[in-house]
Amino acid sequence: MPEIEIVVAHRERTTLRVGDVFLKVDSDQARLDVEVEAMALAPLPTPEVLWREPPALALAAVPGTALGRLGEPSTASSAAWAAAGAAVRVLHDAPLPPWHGPGTDELASRLDVECEWLVTNDVLPTDLVTRNRRIAETALRPWTPVFTHGDLQVSHVFVDGDEVTGVIDWSEAARGDALFDLAMLTLGHQEHLDDVLAGYGTDVDLDVIRGWWSLRSLTAARWLVEHGFDPSSPGCEFDVLRAAR
Repeated sequence: MPEIEIVVAHRERTTLRVGDVFLKVDSDQARLDVEVEAMALAPLPTPEVLWREPPALALAAVPGTALGRLGEPSTASSAAWAAAGAAVRVLHDAPLPPWHGPGTDELASRLDVECEWLVTNDVLPTDLVTRNRRIAETALRPWTPVFTHGDLQVSHVFVDGDEVTGVIDWSEAARGDALFDLAMLTLGHQEHLDDVLAGYGTDVDLDVIRGWWSLRSLTAARWLVEHGFDPSSPGCEFDVLRAAR
């Protein structure tokens, strides 16, 4: 019998792997609704839905290996990173999903709250938070919405050699800013941004990408801490903030 592997487990969501099957149990059924519908709409390889019985969703494993992991050097080739960029462009060129992601007002409010929490609780030095907040505000501008994955962490893109074989975890998919997906994919892997943009195939505003790196790192920190993750690990969110200029 295959062993049960705990992929992620916290108060909101648990994902288990049993052989080639992933079982996701989520306290918020709306997230699973979005995940299933987004995978059906996305013009990219996604996990096959095996069955759904709320609050659980069973998905088949995608082939290949993750493009990388936050906090670890990526062993994937430059061509694989470029292929990931090309896949993101295909997604962004697809018809929009019917639902919206957070807008600039909501993001600005969240940024205010999380920066205050970081400073009040002495999680990070005030000057570091202030500098990154200024950088983050660059991302808060009008954008033309596209079909975004919404949580395109490097570990959510699978490759085999130089080919993208699957993109997983679509529960945050929505209409959103194209540059947010590109920033999420390269968060903590800034050295691969040129490869990703070569595959994406169009000019982008690098200051906005940097803004999203800072905004994501600032606003995710409290959630990570409260759910048992460590944003201070080498190469993770706090290092991203320290490297921001």
